[in-house]
Amino acid sequence: MTRRGPAAFALRLAFIAALIALWELVVIGLELPPYLVPAPSKVAYALYNGLANNLYPAHIYVTLGETLLGFVIGCAIAFVLGSIIAVFVTVEYYVYPLVVMFQAVPKVALIPLVAIWFGLGPASKVVSAALVAFFPLMVNTIAGLRSADEDRLNLMRSLSASRWQIFHMLRLPNALPYIFAGLEMAMIFALIGAIVAELIGADKGLGMLMQSLGFNMDVAGEFSILFILAILGLVLSWLVATVRRRVLFWDRSRDADLASASKGDAS
Repeated sequence: MTRRGPAAFALRLAFIAALIALWELVVIGLELPPYLVPAPSKVAYALYNGLANNLYPAHIYVTLGETLLGFVIGCAIAFVLGSIIAVFVTVEYYVYPLVVMFQAVPKVALIPLVAIWFGLGPASKVVSAALVAFFPLMVNTIAGLRSADEDRLNLMRSLSASRWQIFHMLRLPNALPYIFAGLEMAMIFALIGAIVAELIGADKGLGMLMQSLGFNMDVAGEFSILFILAILGLVLSWLVATVRRRVLFWDRSRDADLASASKGDAS
């Protein structure tokens, strides 16, 4: 079984501390200039200053709000469109090829166009976050709804079940693990979309602040913002995973994967 508990958590913290100490020693030993690779102590000092001066919190709230709003909008549209494509064959025939073509386009390349269409305000950041979060959930929604057992589908049809009854009683419950996997990816992608949009043009947000620090050659400050973004990504991913565990309390597939991975490591 996977090792859990205080001892495993302490070992994890010790491993992270050892990596940070090694980073500090390498920077000091090689006398690397701070504008190339700052020492962790410099990054920690920049992080403390940004938080103590209330500089970072204001930008964190902006980026977090853009990310969450874009995530909700993008996922709502993705779920509805993915459900329609998966259930209605005619819609799939006409719409799905267009979706595949649009999916092949790098979404980050569209963000400058979004900035032109929606301006440099918060709207373009929300649209960018929604655009990047849209496809992971839509693809997983289609795959999940189509994975319903064919024998069960035929049984419900033989009992004269309506299309809606088949959807909410069979297709949707079967697709929930796929949907939540897509939601976890979409949440991280929404954060990436918001940050990239802020880098292109914004007056608030962590992306704008990071670009401003880069102009001033404050690499330690940039590293501190990268640390904040990593923590934000972990927290947002954890929130989705927590909801998943509560909603899909009957689904033990992820626990089985962890157990099999643990056995593989042991062997």
